[in-house]
Amino acid sequence: MGLWAGSLWCGCNNGNGKINQETPTSGTINISVDESFKPIIDSQIKVFESSFPDARIVVHYKAEADCFRDLTNDSTRLIIVTRKLNKDEEKFYENSVHFDPPSGILAYDAIAVIVNGHSADTIFTMKEIAELLDGTSKKGLQVVMDGVSATSTVRYAIDSVLKGRPLGKNVQAARSSEQVLNFVSDNSNAIGFIGVSWIGDQDDPSQLSFLKKVKVAAISCETCGGETYVEPYQANIYLKRYPMTRGVYYILKENFDGIGNNFVNFLQYERGQLIFRRAYLVPARMSFEVRDVQMKP
Repeated sequence: MGLWAGSLWCGCNNGNGKINQETPTSGTINISVDESFKPIIDSQIKVFESSFPDARIVVHYKAEADCFRDLTNDSTRLIIVTRKLNKDEEKFYENSVHFDPPSGILAYDAIAVIVNGHSADTIFTMKEIAELLDGTSKKGLQVVMDGVSATSTVRYAIDSVLKGRPLGKNVQAARSSEQVLNFVSDNSNAIGFIGVSWIGDQDDPSQLSFLKKVKVAAISCETCGGETYVEPYQANIYLKRYPMTRGVYYILKENFDGIGNNFVNFLQYERGQLIFRRAYLVPARMSFEVRDVQMKP
């Protein structure tokens, strides 16, 4: 990692050589966000900017590793990713800028497994998922992910599913989660891995359109007892029935009261948490009630 010795500024240049003072409700901030969170963060920014018309958030959607690299630059003060800083990264910021960027969890997300709309394969055990990812599966499915390195989805697959083993040569890389969806919808033998916010919002016309072309697979629940398969619904994420879940974290490199702090507060409190909930993620900062429903035959 290269050294970063910049300082944190609370103003921005307006192009005429003058510095405009940034406030929590006015000015411009650049943020970098894990690309797998694009649908939900687009929704959050839309509501935030409508509430604070003089505040502008310029968002850059990237692979998670690129978001962490951006945080070392003066131009990026906030990233939204799937993990906190590790000990080496914390030490880097303490030594270079004498500042420990605050971080915290905003919501819980899941890795959804999608197959073509005409596929007969719609349930998988975690053993079968691992075999698909390491190339030992006999199912003959074409695996596609949002990259083969640097993305949070790939990191999760390697760290949590394959326990450190590499992806198989059978895994194909798409440039984005949207391309994963398109590839799976166009290829009958394809299986893809994406963040659940790309297919969870039943009020989003574009997501409803995708769900007409792909199916969301059910994965074996290892804590349910018996042979039980679950989809990445909110209740299954919240109760940890669905096996492939992860957090949505913010890391803020802003040591003054600017737009970054205001946006993080927005995400953490009621309005932002309700937007996470509407997108079928599980809010981490508000209570979430699961009720049993009796279904009549």
